[in-house]
Amino acid sequence: MTWAGSIFDTAGTPAERIARLAWFLIIVSAVTYLLVLVATGIAMRRARARRTQGDLADTRPETGKRLTRNVAIATIATTLILLVYVTATALTGKAIAWPLNARQPLTIEVTGYQWWWQFRYRDSVPSNWLTTSNELHIPVGRPVRVILLSNDVIHSFWIPELHGKQDLIPGHRNTTWIQADRPGVWKAHCAEFCGHQHAKMQFDVVAESPAQFDQWYIRQLASALPPTDSAAKRGHDVFVQRTCIMCHSINGTEAGSNVGPELTHIASRPSIAAGSLPNTRVNLGRWILNPQLIKPGVRMPPNALSPADMNALLDYLETLK
Repeated sequence: MTWAGSIFDTAGTPAERIARLAWFLIIVSAVTYLLVLVATGIAMRRARARRTQGDLADTRPETGKRLTRNVAIATIATTLILLVYVTATALTGKAIAWPLNARQPLTIEVTGYQWWWQFRYRDSVPSNWLTTSNELHIPVGRPVRVILLSNDVIHSFWIPELHGKQDLIPGHRNTTWIQADRPGVWKAHCAEFCGHQHAKMQFDVVAESPAQFDQWYIRQLASALPPTDSAAKRGHDVFVQRTCIMCHSINGTEAGSNVGPELTHIASRPSIAAGSLPNTRVNLGRWILNPQLIKPGVRMPPNALSPADMNALLDYLETLK
């Protein structure tokens, strides 16, 4: 498992503005800190010189005037710096609030769960709505309107390379936006402590060309193909006859529950368990048998499957691409 990326490795306009603000604050604060150190050093040197001369207190009137003047200058400078900070922050916040050219934004409804992510792509045609889990695809150069919801506790939606943090609050609808200016794959993370497995609540962000995004979208809308070989057919039967069908959905099958992540194309995802493990056959088997060993407190229960049933189930899940 890897942590979220850097706010300085920007890939989108909002993140770039946030990075500029961060650098501005860092540089001004560093310069101010150095000036304070220099002033402190000068004051210490003068105090040491007075002690050497046996003069422990400088009571001359001109010294008092100089100190008053210096304190006034420092106070004014501090006030101006704080005002500049506030102004720069307000201007950045206004600039990243919503893009002026967002005429046809892609709208995605994001719902946070303990501890995974659901993404619902909206479309003007209801039959083209798409629901997926733990993997977010977006087209490069197109603003994406993100509607944030929570199913349980407060979560936080954060893709450092694309935008700042925005909370998902139960019973409240928040809205933010992201835009990728270049292709790439990034790791996003929940940035608000949301329970025991907060650190294992990640998702993959894939920014691709509009043509590639459209192809991915069409593939995701397609229902799962019926299994053709006997092992995968048996795996399908294991899925629908055991507890799997009570929590998960696979388009084109009897499975239609929304308690857990949607699995129609799980074999095409790079990771499982909200970014906790690479999506390999071994890891998927470990996760199905006893997810509590990997993610203690997760709501998915252990599944006591025989080796034959487990292998058949894995054969079936590997066909869901």
